[in-house]
This record gives sequence, C-alpha cells and structure tokens, in this order.
Amino acid sequence: MIAKLIAWCIENRFLVGLLTVIVAVIGVWAVYTIPVDAIPDLSDVQVIIYTPWQGRDPQTIEDQVTYPIASQMLAVPGVADVRGYSFFGLSFVYVIFEDGTDMYWARSRVLEYMNQVQGQLPDDATPRLGPDATGLGWVYIYTLEDTQNKYDLGELRALQDWYVRYQLTSVPGVAEVASVGGAVRQYQVTVDPRKLLLYRVPLEQVVSSIKDSNNDVGGRVVEFTETEHMIRGRGYIRNVQDLEKIVLKATDDGTPVLLSDVAEVQIGPDIKRGIAEKNGTGERRRL
Repeated sequence: MIAKLIAWCIENRFLVGLLTVIVAVIGVWAVYTIPVDAIPDLSDVQVIIYTPWQGRDPQTIEDQVTYPIASQMLAVPGVADVRGYSFFGLSFVYVIFEDGTDMYWARSRVLEYMNQVQGQLPDDATPRLGPDATGLGWVYIYTLEDTQNKYDLGELRALQDWYVRYQLTSVPGVAEVASVGGAVRQYQVTVDPRKLLLYRVPLEQVVSSIKDSNNDVGGRVVEFTETEHMIRGRGYIRNVQDLEKIVLKATDDGTPVLLSDVAEVQIGPDIKRGIAEKNGTGERRRL
C-alpha cells in the first residue's frame, strides 16, 4: 500500500506539488485567523447574581434573598442548574445554562426574571449581575507601589478605584478590573450616646439627617435682564467639615444642634476581612 502511494506521487508530481502549496497556504491562513486560547475556557455558561445586604447573618440572607432569587431562576429557559450561597452580608446565586447557550442571551433572560423577583426582596437588598467573564479570564495581576512613602494605603486604593481602574476597563476585551487590598476610605461618624441623651436626639434622626443632607436639588429659573438663571441647591458632602455642620434639630431657644455636637467625624478605613501582599513583604505602601 505504501509502495503504491509512493509510486502514485512520483507519477503525479504536479498534482502533489499543487496540493502541498494549497495545504501550506491554508495553514498560514489558519495561524493568523483562527483564535486559539492558551488555556481554553471549558467552564459552564453561567450568570452570577450578587446581592449585598450588609449586617445580616447567613441564615437571614438565605431565607430572604438567596432562596427567593434561586427559586425564580429555576423558571428561566435553558437553565441546567441553580446554586445559591449565603455568607455574612452577601448572597451569590449561580445560574448555569445548558451547553451552547449564548452568554448574552442568558444574561438578558436572567435580567428579565430578576425584575419579577425584586418585589419579594427587602428594600435595601439590590441584586446585580456579575461580569460576563469566568475565572479563566483572569490574565493579569498588577500592583500599585509607593516607593517614596508619599501615600498611605487609603490614597493608593482611591487612586486605583478612581483612576487606574477606569483606564484599564476601557481596554478592548477587559470585562472587569477587581481591586484587592489597600484601605477603602469612608466617612466615619462616632456618636456619643451621652450627648444624644443630653440633646434629646434619637439615633435614627442622626442617620436620616446625614442621608437627607447629602443631596443636590434643582429649582426653576429666574429671569433677570432678559437672562434666565438656574436655581439649584448644592448639598453633596465633600469633606469632614460638611458633615460636622449638618443640623440635627433646634433647641427650645432656637440654637441648632450640629452633628459635631453629638459625634466625632473622621475619614478612616473600612473594615477589612483579608489582605493582599506581594512577595511576602506585607501590605504597607503597596496595593
């Protein structure tokens, strides 16, 4: 058989040469056009529903958030499995579709059914979709480092969250940029219970006053010398002093009770439940 094949090739040299050229051209075309992953993504077609509900224990989140969402997702067309996980302050629901399902079709169907289940959830629990990527898409890790000791961890995290992350998100093919480590800065109001009792200010009024004061409002326009001037109230909190000047109530003689009278306001880091470091040198001056 091999001898006959060799004899045929010798007798048809032109045809063999032509086939060789065709195969070589197809091979070169395939190298430049066919997308090949270094690590093929063999994971399931899944959509992640993430619901933060701070301050609640896992059982409460399971009963009021995870179970209603997971039950509703069972009715989504093309679903193969639904898995729910409840943690302290967090709920994850993984909706796994059948093989061959288009990812963006699956995400749109999940969004439709999320609108139906929203009314069954607590008012302050808002579900959201995870990124349209899997763990195998994690291809690059970088660090922000302060080699001259000019910035603290809070400033480095703010630089990452408000500048670097948005620049990288605009790169084609990037689905998400996840920030890990550092110190998430926040306004912290430490209330003195004795001063609340002294001024007769309930804690709920402190919370509502802070929420109501952090807001911009718009009005109408005023015409002056044939020119319309827009009227608006600028009330967004921009620094600690703005928080300290929030009025909680007025005393009997008309003296306003400010937030600074009953609480200490400062900028501090959020509670950390983990750490990110590089080469075992710790997290100091590095994000």
